[in-house]
Amino acid sequence: MYFRLMGKLNARRQGLLEEDEKGFTLIELLVVVIIIGILAAIAIPIYIGVQNNAKDASAKSDLANAKTAVVAYYTDKGSTATKPTFDSGSPTSLDTYGYTLSPGNSVPAFKSGSTPSPTSFCIQETSASGATAIFHIDQTNGAASGACP
Repeated sequence: MYFRLMGKLNARRQGLLEEDEKGFTLIELLVVVIIIGILAAIAIPIYIGVQNNAKDASAKSDLANAKTAVVAYYTDKGSTATKPTFDSGSPTSLDTYGYTLSPGNSVPAFKSGSTPSPTSFCIQETSASGATAIFHIDQTNGAASGACP
């Protein structure tokens, strides 16, 4: 039985070689294209999500860096110092206290309508991942989602 089966397979192979059938059929190509499409539909949203998470982490890191710079500014200048700024080159700039803005992030700002002090401040920043990704940090807590309370 084994030899009979092998003989039939050999005959089939010889028939394919003689008929000069080379290449892929249209169905085989369509199946490959569909599989690639399914894989892309799964991978692209995951990749975009990873990018957004990285941008959010960068904004949170900038806020932690800004908090450290504000504390250093008030430690150096005293509690009656003028409001520090995030503008580089300004006399009250936080650049001299170690603050640097990561590429692609918006410039952070103190809570609107408030005067920061060494014991009370809130800084917020919008992440590069989108206008709805806003984070804040205050004098006692780490970076958190949402605008300053």
